[in-house]
Amino acid sequence: MDKNAPIGIFDSGVGGLTVAQAVKKLLPEEDMIYFGDSAHLPYGDKSAATIQAYSIKITDILLQRGCKVILIACNSASAAAYDLIKAYVGSKAHVINVIDPVIEHLKEGKSGKKVGLIGTLQTVNSKVFETKIKNEAVDVEFSALATPLLVPMIEEGFIHDSVSHEIIANYLGDPSLAGIDALILGCTHYPIIKEDIKEFYKSKVELVDSANIVARSLKQQLKALNLLSDQTDGNDQFLVSDYTPAFEKAARLFFNKEIHLEKYPLWE
Repeated sequence: MDKNAPIGIFDSGVGGLTVAQAVKKLLPEEDMIYFGDSAHLPYGDKSAATIQAYSIKITDILLQRGCKVILIACNSASAAAYDLIKAYVGSKAHVINVIDPVIEHLKEGKSGKKVGLIGTLQTVNSKVFETKIKNEAVDVEFSALATPLLVPMIEEGFIHDSVSHEIIANYLGDPSLAGIDALILGCTHYPIIKEDIKEFYKSKVELVDSANIVARSLKQQLKALNLLSDQTDGNDQFLVSDYTPAFEKAARLFFNKEIHLEKYPLWE
């Protein structure tokens, strides 16, 4: 596998840009190809079979472009399609999801704590976090709450305003999250409203942001596999299944530069 081949990252929309930004900050010398499936967002309310179909199609595109890594920057797709993608890719690329690094993080520093999670319907209903916590014998008291309005709220630009504050307060005030020590932001869109969530908790609850955790895990894995790029500066490509001004605006804000979006419909 070519160590200077690109890292492929995909998500249903702008949320995965939080992961892409964290990866780019930590690994600026790496080439990156990001695919935002803006035609089919959000993934969180879709069936596992539908998410798997989209995910395999995107993975195929990233493999055609020679990616050495397929990073599933979406909790819903990580829950529904990780094993399928891994089997499909085989030895052509290294596959990483956004759930396993968070489980490792919980093992390292959250023993005996009460940990909550907010996520999409797909992520919460799949019980993937509960299953992995149990299988890995992670010593935490865990509760999860589906927060389906948050992704469309973020995608529509309702951030840091009365609408977002009201919706966030309604969700986080749920009894299932009472008395938590830490909250997993179980969707890669959620770091975009991290400050609003911090404000609700008056910074007394630790927020577990998967983006930075995943970026660190990716770097460790690439190092272990001797796949870290030896270039001095990496190039970025942004593909979308449907052009939206909101996506372009978000990408510019995240990367603080002009972004050229390449439209690549999954189905013509």
